[in-house]
Amino acid sequence: MSRSLTGLSDLIRPVQRSAVHLEMRDGYGIDNEIKGFAEREQGRRLDRDDKAFWWCPWFDFVQEVADRGVLIRRAWVFSEPASDNIAFEYSFTLSDVAADEQVRRLPRRQASDLPLPGNDFWPFDGKPVQSNMFDVVGRGVHTDRNGDPAVAAHCAAAFEPMWERGVQHEKYNG
Repeated sequence: MSRSLTGLSDLIRPVQRSAVHLEMRDGYGIDNEIKGFAEREQGRRLDRDDKAFWWCPWFDFVQEVADRGVLIRRAWVFSEPASDNIAFEYSFTLSDVAADEQVRRLPRRQASDLPLPGNDFWPFDGKPVQSNMFDVVGRGVHTDRNGDPAVAAHCAAAFEPMWERGVQHEKYNG
């Protein structure tokens, strides 16, 4: 599972307290995951014991940041039954957890009353916010960075209740 250190690492590196990520799509066509998704469709599964296969520089970076005491949390809002792409993402989330990222999942039907923004986002220490826009097949097409405190407050208002309702990755049985 190849993940690269992108401009996102430059935003996370100075964080002092927390970096959170809310993902709300049922499918992603992210370039560095397409090969792994195709391999999974052909029957290849992640071997938890083959760390050389799935560990990458991104996880070293996440672990380094977490070791400084920064809380890194990711929450997924998704439809059930889960799409093949979300099942694929679930299958290698163990690597995120191994790098000390906390991950929770919430079925979309349990999020109907939450004030979710229109795009996936990352707030850093409660400000600024990076929003990620995707095309219809889930390819990343644009990233916005917004330092407006109202946007950061809105994203926090969306993330925290979702996090409270979400199920820890290790306990989710969907």
